[in-house]
Amino acid sequence: MLRELITQNTLQHWTYALLTAVTFIVVLHLLRRLVLHRLQRVAQNTETVIDDFLVDVLSATRVLLATALGLYAGSQFLNLPSGLEKWVDRIFITALILQVGFWSTRGLIFWLRHHFSQGNETDEGARRMSLSLLTFLGRVVIWLLVLLVMLDNLGINVTALVASLGIGGIAVALALQNILGDLFASLSIAIDKPFVIGDFIILGKEMGTVEHVGLKTTRIRSLGGEQIVLSNNDLLQSRIRNYKRMQERRIEFAVGVTYDTPADQLERIPALIKQAVAAQDKVRFDRSHFKGLGAFSLDFETVYYVLSPDYGVYMDVQHAINLQLVRSFGEHKIEFAFPTQTLHLNHNASTQPAASQSPCV
Repeated sequence: MLRELITQNTLQHWTYALLTAVTFIVVLHLLRRLVLHRLQRVAQNTETVIDDFLVDVLSATRVLLATALGLYAGSQFLNLPSGLEKWVDRIFITALILQVGFWSTRGLIFWLRHHFSQGNETDEGARRMSLSLLTFLGRVVIWLLVLLVMLDNLGINVTALVASLGIGGIAVALALQNILGDLFASLSIAIDKPFVIGDFIILGKEMGTVEHVGLKTTRIRSLGGEQIVLSNNDLLQSRIRNYKRMQERRIEFAVGVTYDTPADQLERIPALIKQAVAAQDKVRFDRSHFKGLGAFSLDFETVYYVLSPDYGVYMDVQHAINLQLVRSFGEHKIEFAFPTQTLHLNHNASTQPAASQSPCV
């Protein structure tokens, strides 16, 4: 085949082919730069998305395309053997398919970024997580399609190949079921959004802030500072408590006073507690009742709501309430109860001396 290629073409044929190839490559490269420069100037002066999309997609044009077009155009001046001519066509089409893959990938990424850039700051973590996962999955799908089309163009029976991989695919799926389970779990997290990056969650004994959601694992930062890595599949099978989405926090606390507190003072305690709670900002008082008679105290139960999900705000409010209760109870001579035990001794019980025993003779 190589001998036929050399003998069937003169020096003039090779010269024309080389000049045509070089001219195509240079002209196409300059044309790409010129078109991109013009489009970028237009995109800077408009608010539409389509020109930005074209700039982003065309910037993904590889030198491979210009080279393939130049070599294909130059080959038209040569007398190619039938077998070689067929392979030249296939290689040229393969280069075009690869370039379409680059364009499609860049276009998909642009569209996803544009779509997920629209939103408020509260769901930024969810948008960032969804963008990462969908970008990866989109790339996988695009390049799988590109690979199948390339193989079909090269004369490989793709249908038979896919069919032959069917049984093997089942075996691989069984062997990789845990990995595939984590992969689909990550997709479920991206779509359903039970939590997003930045949320504080509790899963059983583990708790922390979500830092990263990957294809197989999710990483959270615990309160102690260490990083906890959990598989996505195990994560979705657990009960997740998401504190970031809390709108308000319900607080229930108890206060116990001593048993020698008079009844009129007991009636006054709910009002004192309500006054201490209502004096705070970002709270809503619910109730305060004399709940019951404890083992060593008379117990009052109080419920109020902190109108903020921030744990620090709750602790500041409870801190202020506790200080106010200590002051109020002190002013009204009300004593807080603490665990005590009373031991009663019977001093009137007579003690009898032990009977004397005479020694046996």
